[in-house]
Amino acid sequence: MLIAFPASSLLSRLYYSNGGKSKWIISWVSVAGWPLTALALFPCYIICNKFPTPLSIKLTLSYAVLGFLSAADNLMYAYAYAYLPASTASLLASSSLIFSALFGYLLVGNRVNASIINSVVMITAALTIIALDSDSDLYGNVSKTQYAMGFMWDILGSALHGLIFALSELVFVKFLGRISFHVVLEQQVMVSLFAFMFTTLGLVVNRSFQGMELEARNFKGGETSYWMVIIWGTVTFQLGVLGATAVLFLASTMLAGVLNAVRVPLTSVAAAILLNDPMSGFKILSLVVTFWGFCCYIYGSRPSNKDHSSTSN
Repeated sequence: MLIAFPASSLLSRLYYSNGGKSKWIISWVSVAGWPLTALALFPCYIICNKFPTPLSIKLTLSYAVLGFLSAADNLMYAYAYAYLPASTASLLASSSLIFSALFGYLLVGNRVNASIINSVVMITAALTIIALDSDSDLYGNVSKTQYAMGFMWDILGSALHGLIFALSELVFVKFLGRISFHVVLEQQVMVSLFAFMFTTLGLVVNRSFQGMELEARNFKGGETSYWMVIIWGTVTFQLGVLGATAVLFLASTMLAGVLNAVRVPLTSVAAAILLNDPMSGFKILSLVVTFWGFCCYIYGSRPSNKDHSSTSN
């Protein structure tokens, strides 16, 4: 999660800054790597000596719903990265921690305490600081209306991201259990497959496939650079989501939200160095406040002495 997600964010921004225009293509790249996880699944059956989990109607429907939500989430983030610097988009995406805490509490029963609530308040304050500094963050070819749309889609995508985390953990709790790691790969393959189907349908309807060849020819750096961005975007997106699914299996929605948010400083610093993203004083302040919110969250999420004693008993 901490390597693949920042890499995929930078590649998305690189796609747009070098001449790419289609939101559907970036959405499709987010899920086109599902066969990579499928290839890893078959050896897992042999090594773990397990059989595929039977697909009941409820389980299949759960995969389909998660696939549709993932496809919608990827499209929202595609609009965000089209109009916002990668560092700003990642800072706004840290709000997924707020929604992970909320939906994790409501749907899965993850605990919430004063430190976690404090972290939510701090991250909300960081988002407000970013909103106040929008004028220093605009690209020359992006209007204020487009910037506002990118801001809105990023927050909505983060809310949906938190919901997907909670629902994914709920699938483990209700249907798959936590008995073997192969169920992580199964869920990732099925959810990504459904998301791939939904996104491919949107790509065909919008005739974006036909535009890929033209985009490649006009891409800054040439066709090879274009296809490298597409291919590595596919790989890193899939690895990042697989890592998130594994965290949900091994721990909880809360921890997945924390790790998803910890990538923010990594992405922001990398974007400033590699993509020359603007780093104003307000953005640095927002980064510090966000980091402090993470620390509060991690402190509030640590096991208490009471938890240790009850586990020992």
